[in-house]
Amino acid sequence: MEYPWHLYLMGGIYSIAGIIHFIKPKAYMRIMPRYLPAHRELVYLSGFAEVLLGVGVCLPPTKNLSIYLIILMLATFLLVHFYMLSSKKAGLNLPKWVLWVRILLQFFLMYWAYFYIKF
Repeated sequence: MEYPWHLYLMGGIYSIAGIIHFIKPKAYMRIMPRYLPAHRELVYLSGFAEVLLGVGVCLPPTKNLSIYLIILMLATFLLVHFYMLSSKKAGLNLPKWVLWVRILLQFFLMYWAYFYIKF
């Protein structure tokens, strides 16, 4: 089955984002909530998951499962986004409106993934 090009785009975006976790792990560790343990391991785990799910959405046998897991992953990442609102340091000194836009973006990304269940 041939999927629309934008499904492959989504898969590529997640795969590239996951690879960046391995290239620049410190960037992700800076925004990890303090109450979560093993920051480095969680950054690598989330990077691995993003790569795996990015590839998985492009393969017919794993597409739907990968989509549901992407939605679950994005919902989990909301912890990080809300944590970033807790202080200027946690929010990397970004304006509050940028942090709120990032949260809204998470919901858009969830919808974008869910959109492909019907294909």
